[in-house]
Formats: sequence, structure tokens, C-alpha cells
Amino acid sequence: MAISKRVVLHFPSRLVEQPIIYKLVKDYNLVLNILKASVTPKEEGLLILELSGAREDYDRGIQYLTDIGVRIQSLGQNIMRNDARCTHCGACVVICPTGALTLDPKTRMVNFHEDKCTACELCVLACPPRAMEVHF
Repeated sequence: MAISKRVVLHFPSRLVEQPIIYKLVKDYNLVLNILKASVTPKEEGLLILELSGAREDYDRGIQYLTDIGVRIQSLGQNIMRNDARCTHCGACVVICPTGALTLDPKTRMVNFHEDKCTACELCVLACPPRAMEVHF
């Protein structure tokens, strides 16, 4: 059975220069799509990936990452909307490249579809009341 998940990987500085992604592809037969990367030598690295493959390969790849000290999060936990701050102005809707933020034509309310979010953070920058928040 195949699986596909979006995950956030936090690399400790000691692992930043290791061929970790190469090993996920070569040794664990995983297909990956890099959604965002922030990797600097001698600093913690952050990588947002969509990982796909057979369930057994995925589980073994995740275990490998855990064993070497990579901290793993589900992507859905990372971009959040603070409903108390949101004024439904729609500024985020026009900037969102994935359609994760949409405007309901009847209610004129902004809907946030977390499953479509790639954590590009464009909505965070565009939001006047700062209702979109990053939680990495």
C-alpha cells in the first residue's frame, strides 16, 4: 500500500552536511518533493517535504531519520490561522499559490484548507492583522 505525507524535518547542525535526502531516495525507495528548504552549514536545517512510497519503505525511512536525530513533524501543525484575529479581508487568498485559502462567495468568509497548505508562508507576510501564524 502506498503512502504520501507532508512532513517538516528539523536537522541538528551536526547533520546538515550529511547526504540524508539521498539515502531516503536510494536506500528506502522514497519519492520526495521539496516544498521548502532552509539549510545553512553549521546551523539547524529545516526541510519541508512531501514523502511518498510503499508503507513499509516510508516507515523504515522515518525510522532512519528518527534514529540519526532528525526531529519530524506533520506539516498540518505548522501554519495556523488565529480566528480571533482574522478579519476575513481576503489579502491571503490572492497570494496563496496552492488554494489553501479561499473566499466563500456567499458568506465572504475566508476558509483555510490545511491539507492544501505547503507552508510557503506567503499568507503570513500578506495578512494585515497577522492572523496567519507559523508554528515550526
